[in-house]
Amino acid sequence: MDDSSRKTSSKARRGRATEASDERIRERATRTILRAAAELFAEKGYDGVSMLQIAKASGLPRANVYYYFDAKEDIYRALISELIHGWELALRHFSPESDPKEAFSAYIRAKLDYGRHHPIQSRLFATEIMGGAKFLTRRDRDYMHALTKERILVLEQWMDEGRIRRVDARHLLMLLWGATQFLTLSEPVACDTLETGTLKPADFDAAAEAISAIVLGGVLPNSN
Repeated sequence: MDDSSRKTSSKARRGRATEASDERIRERATRTILRAAAELFAEKGYDGVSMLQIAKASGLPRANVYYYFDAKEDIYRALISELIHGWELALRHFSPESDPKEAFSAYIRAKLDYGRHHPIQSRLFATEIMGGAKFLTRRDRDYMHALTKERILVLEQWMDEGRIRRVDARHLLMLLWGATQFLTLSEPVACDTLETGTLKPADFDAAAEAISAIVLGGVLPNSN
């Protein structure tokens, strides 16, 4: 390799290293902004939060926040999309080839774990839905509808095959969603019921076991 080739190769490596470093900085800054914004939106609502408040809460200059997000609405939509993706991962446990017992248990555990690790985002999404879901894009709505419909078809296929009892699959999914969201969305009530000051990992583990036992006892054909 001649000197010219070595210089070109070295320059290319430096360029790739710079790009990787820039991407890490972007990812770190974006995470910081979204985390701070989620707490503010959950506390004050969308209309009660400004870009300046988000900048102060994230510890970044307002110019930096605008560098990564053009407007407050973009930050809010990013949070909603992130949560939808988290729920999608949980729903993936329902597939035609899955064992129903394992799929229900895995879904329940995944939803509870997501709520435990992302309580603020979960409350934010619930607030958005109860407020009329005005920031859910048509694409988000269509995606959520398609995702739900796919799982309903899986449940109905299991019913046709005799692998689970025949019930309204739509209501079954809503029951699962409600049961796995309660600890996160109604934490004060849950703490009072469980006679504890704060919810601990063991509380979520106990919830997973109880919800799984109740659901499986109701849907598996040979559970009695």
